Amino acid sequence: MTTITDRPDDKAARPATDRRWVSALKDVLDRPLTSYHILLGATGLLLVLGLLMVASASSVMSLNTYGNPYTITYRQLIWVAVGLPMAYVASRMTPRHFRMLAYVALLGSVFLLVLTYVPGLGKNVNGNTNWISFGGPLQIQPSEFAKLALVMWCADLYARKQKLLTQWKHLLVPMVPVCGLVIALIIGQHDLGTSLVLMAVMVGMIWVVGAPTRLFVGMLAVVGTIGGFFVSQESYRMARVAQFMDPFADPSGVGWQAYHAFYALSTGGWWGVGIGNSRQKWGNLPEAHTDFIFAVIGEELGLIGSLTVLALFLTLAYAGVRIATRTTEPFIRYAAAGITVWIMAQTLVNLGAVIGLLPIVGIPLPLLSYGGSALLPTLIAIGMLLSFAKAEPGAQAALKESRRPLFWWVSSWRTPGHPGRENTRER
Repeated sequence: MTTITDRPDDKAARPATDRRWVSALKDVLDRPLTSYHILLGATGLLLVLGLLMVASASSVMSLNTYGNPYTITYRQLIWVAVGLPMAYVASRMTPRHFRMLAYVALLGSVFLLVLTYVPGLGKNVNGNTNWISFGGPLQIQPSEFAKLALVMWCADLYARKQKLLTQWKHLLVPMVPVCGLVIALIIGQHDLGTSLVLMAVMVGMIWVVGAPTRLFVGMLAVVGTIGGFFVSQESYRMARVAQFMDPFADPSGVGWQAYHAFYALSTGGWWGVGIGNSRQKWGNLPEAHTDFIFAVIGEELGLIGSLTVLALFLTLAYAGVRIATRTTEPFIRYAAAGITVWIMAQTLVNLGAVIGLLPIVGIPLPLLSYGGSALLPTLIAIGMLLSFAKAEPGAQAALKESRRPLFWWVSSWRTPGHPGRENTRER
């Protein structure tokens, strides 16, 4: 019996081929607009997938409620149609514009949060009085816009204090008191999920500006203590913690959502049951098109689809971190890091609840879940990141190059002094 062995020259060629692949990848990543294109591509894919899954997950509920299986999808399309121009406008703005709007956005968010406590305006949804109703279907959730406002304000504040951030006083004041006020207003609405995301943003911003390790660890301990305290104050939250410890102890009661989310994920297999073929959306899984849309994704698209979603969010995070680390402007660094922490913290809390790694707190999955109040500020934040990506070294020159007219060579040929023109004159 004979065996075929690799020739020495083949073995020597493999490392060279690997080096060429690594070199090619490095060349792509070193291009000026790489962050811009990565961010644009990942966001676009998540938006398209979100519309597709909202259409599938909401069809049964929409039919039962409105008599049309696509009413909820149409509404989400409207929100996307409103949000994309807002993201485009944000992408055309400069850091100076965002800094000018930071304080206005913060004051506006606090004002809207206070309005939720006004009888007749504040609306209770699923036990949380965190909505403002303007009559009919028009209602907004101010806490979603508060995330964006806090990131903008904190980034501007720390950029102004750049030379003073070695002092604890300037690290914590007035950032912590203002963030504490916003978080307190949201906790008062019984919205612990959004409060946890904002706490993560606050701690993340303190870490990004270079806080000492002991201060950072202390902030984590304080956030954990505050979160544990407020969980212990509500019986339904304690019930959710108990359900988290033993998901199958009460599958027909407090564990209903978690049980059916697990069932949806487990029946998806590798490739899923197919888009539109979910069984859990037929009333078994509450909030299938909002907080638990990832369970429907796992059921219909399987493990491969679920991992694809995770990869897209990680790509989004990579783009955000890349923008934050490649800039020399403090405001861009802090704002890009804050937006990245916000989106990824919300993603982790949502996915952790769906797959059983965290207690259920009820927050949407960015760019995928149904809801305009969550989608609009997220798209504006993506627009901000796109604006920051265009400020990277060499990005402006690359953009000008990519925007040349289709027949640029004709205009250059007509330019006085161009060789082609001179040759024509000679003839």
